[in-house]
Amino acid sequence: MYKFVLSLVFSLFSLVAFSQIEKYPVYRGCESELLNQLEKCFLEKVSNDFYKEFVKPAEATDEQSNFYIVFIASKTGTFEVIHVSSTCTRINNEVERVFEKLPAFEPATFEEHAIDKQFILYYPESISPIIPTQNIQDVISNKDDESPTLKVANSQLRIPLSYSYYNTLHGFMPNQNHTGVRPYIYQSDIYIDAFEAQRESLMKDKTGWWGRKFWNENMVEISGENYWLHLDPLVDLQLGKDNSDFNYTYLNTRAARIEGNLYGKVSFSSTIYESQGRFASYFNQYAAMIRPSTDGEAIVPGQGIAKNFGESAYDFPVANGYVSYSPNKTFNFQFGRDKNFIGEGYRSMFLSDAATNNTYFKIQTRFWKIQYTNLWLWLRNVNITPSETGVYQRKFAAMHHLSWNATPKLNIGLFESVIWAKTPDQGFDVDYLNPIILFRPIEFSMGSKKGNALIGMNASYKFTKDISLYSQILFDEITIKEMTGSKGYWANKYAFQMGGKYFNAFQIPNLTLQAEYNMARPYTYSHNNPETNYGHYNQSLAHPWGSNFREGIFIAEYQKNRWFGMAKAVMGIKGFDYNTLTDSYSYGGDIYRDYSDRNANYGVETGQGNKANILIGEIQAGYLINPATNLKLFGGLLFRNFDAQVVTDVFENGKTTWFTFGLRSDLSNWYFDF
Repeated sequence: MYKFVLSLVFSLFSLVAFSQIEKYPVYRGCESELLNQLEKCFLEKVSNDFYKEFVKPAEATDEQSNFYIVFIASKTGTFEVIHVSSTCTRINNEVERVFEKLPAFEPATFEEHAIDKQFILYYPESISPIIPTQNIQDVISNKDDESPTLKVANSQLRIPLSYSYYNTLHGFMPNQNHTGVRPYIYQSDIYIDAFEAQRESLMKDKTGWWGRKFWNENMVEISGENYWLHLDPLVDLQLGKDNSDFNYTYLNTRAARIEGNLYGKVSFSSTIYESQGRFASYFNQYAAMIRPSTDGEAIVPGQGIAKNFGESAYDFPVANGYVSYSPNKTFNFQFGRDKNFIGEGYRSMFLSDAATNNTYFKIQTRFWKIQYTNLWLWLRNVNITPSETGVYQRKFAAMHHLSWNATPKLNIGLFESVIWAKTPDQGFDVDYLNPIILFRPIEFSMGSKKGNALIGMNASYKFTKDISLYSQILFDEITIKEMTGSKGYWANKYAFQMGGKYFNAFQIPNLTLQAEYNMARPYTYSHNNPETNYGHYNQSLAHPWGSNFREGIFIAEYQKNRWFGMAKAVMGIKGFDYNTLTDSYSYGGDIYRDYSDRNANYGVETGQGNKANILIGEIQAGYLINPATNLKLFGGLLFRNFDAQVVTDVFENGKTTWFTFGLRSDLSNWYFDF
């Protein structure tokens, strides 16, 4: 019996050990190679066959002929081209032709299952050999140590939360790769090689110090054996005009950023902004409406508390910074003050970057097909009179997000969060420090007013390398027996999102189209204790419209070399409160109101109350000056029409036409479409 058990254990061990071996694709001419030689043989044979077959089009310029190709050796034994960086259409067509002619091969396997493998191939051959993307960090470490671009790519720095940045990244991704929690960090993401290669391709041929610093590089670069530092001045200088009585609108932001890396495992960044600005009338009005209870005349949405400056303008300092540490490829730890985003869309029903910065601690764990994110937030209730210390009431949030790549094309995510306020008998509750527990039972056990728990689910599916769909559904509170029928029970509080993206649309390189639908039922994100609503600095932590709305969005974005353009349309309805002497009920659109003030228990519908029709259109175009700081010269035009049944105390009815142009370091999203 002992020998039988020992033999069985040994057999199982051998089976597991063998099944976990990853085998490289077997290309024509590599059939007789040993297992450990398949990688070298595959890379050499594929690149040689490509270079022999590829014919450079006669009309292609030298600049267009330095390019790279992101491709997949798929699990079906065929090649699939994901991205070609050249701006010449004939080169792109020639690349497609060559890869279609390459012979079929035996696909790579892992745990005895066929898998996709992604690679980058450079042209001409003298630039670089073919590179497997999962080995990009080894490639980076062997390249020029003086390259600032490669230093950043090999760090734990966060990729700036800029819409255009992430469109570029997602366009390179053939399969699912845990894209639902942003910002990403450079080092942990296997597709960063393509992104950084694209950034390198944007470099201008400048040898003088001023030329390099203005067009290509960070202003100050300091490096040593185990560290490097970058220091940059940043600006956001805008001038514009809307159709109000203001002579002009403006934004005058001066900033400084320092970022660096220590011993290859610890990265840090800190940015300080000093800003004064006068915006379009509707934006100024909203900033004043959400002002804190004391110590400020306004809260500039997405920025922070402001004081008056000059005529109808605001002065608002902002600071953010963080430390990011990755002890290995499995874990990343971050602590800082900044923004986070959970979702695939332009908006998020879980957590967005539309509100003011907050202090956070994040743990991200990656293994197998799983990415698990723990996020703890330190928030503020600024509409509650400060205590004797003069400090606004503290509130806290704890969030979990589990991302599972169920198949190479399908990703499924689970989300939960809980918010609670600091009180004399409750501070930062250690019960919510548990990284794997469910929050709802804890919140329930503490009493109905001790916390506000939400749960949700998201999914995304890539039909092709260029077309993907995504969705989110969030449940704030659901009564199962009230879900059937059409009674419109008030406590069925949920939010929903559905959207799609089309990269390289209609085979036009770098044209991205996106369509998205969002809705949130009345009273979603609110609570019977307003101190524990889903908000921060009088702004929603999720969708900037709060709740009780439906919205449709269409965005088109195009990039060619350093030129870019964007067009956006937002259409929706939202239900506001009347807030009159005869009708002071809450209709579910203001997440800062107690939902006990509701107007009814049944018959509650999205858009109820003081219904407003909202239409926003925006176009923008410009030129990227410096990729290192994402410094852009741009001009834009925004049109907004707000039409409510009764004039609200939030916005006036009417049309806004707002033209702006300026120079901006585009390192974060700033939303004006509400």
